[in-house]
Amino acid sequence: MGLDGKRLFLLDMDGTIYLDETLFPGTIPFLRAVRERGGRYLFLTNNSSKSVDAYIAKLGRMGIDAAREDFLTSVDALIADLAKGPPRRLCYAFGTESFQSQLRAAGVPVTDRLDDDVDCLLIGFDTELTFQKLEDACILLNRGVDFIATNPDWVCPTWYGSVPDCGSVCEMLYRATGRRPRVIGKPEPAMARLALERTGFPPEAALMVGDRLYTDIASGVNAGVDTAFVLSGEGTRADLEGGEIQPTYVFDDISALHRAWEVEGG
Repeated sequence: MGLDGKRLFLLDMDGTIYLDETLFPGTIPFLRAVRERGGRYLFLTNNSSKSVDAYIAKLGRMGIDAAREDFLTSVDALIADLAKGPPRRLCYAFGTESFQSQLRAAGVPVTDRLDDDVDCLLIGFDTELTFQKLEDACILLNRGVDFIATNPDWVCPTWYGSVPDCGSVCEMLYRATGRRPRVIGKPEPAMARLALERTGFPPEAALMVGDRLYTDIASGVNAGVDTAFVLSGEGTRADLEGGEIQPTYVFDDISALHRAWEVEGG
């Protein structure tokens, strides 16, 4: 199925539809066109530091009217994964207060303190990082508890450059303990598959859109859906040279994707 047949758009956010607090000019026209042609879009993010309510508010400030059902986060995928796994006595939630609250609201037993009952370390992008959390994590990992991360992103883009994301902190913990986490979010296929399950669209009707080959595009490839790599965020054309992960399409930005989709649709 070509680009014209796409009706479900799985959209990364930062670097794809906006950068930090600046919405890309082509975002709203594209979203409007998807709805007008009977399609659906979901905002997919590996960023576990914010709740969906925070994202709804952020997009609202940018002029996008969004609802809870328009989002799928790495925390959603983590919660779904935990529900399918063995019961947990207590999970150490290494992340923001929002990260902890989302897990707690879903019925996951969580703490942010060392406890003998902790049998799993859950780590997300932590904008409230402290050395105490790093020390606690090292103690727990040396005890042998399970280790699960929301995402492997090295950096999170900002208006001034980048800051260390969950993957960078996990690398620090690996250097200290020799332990690596099992990853739930992109590039794993769980989020894309959950999106297909929730919307009812077949894989061939979906398009994963993002600015990172190693997370966004890899997730789509691993889930068996077509992908569109946009050059408006972290990724560059140089990243494509000799890389194992290759997208189905490459566009300068969301506007270019919109134009190509409209052309194929006549």
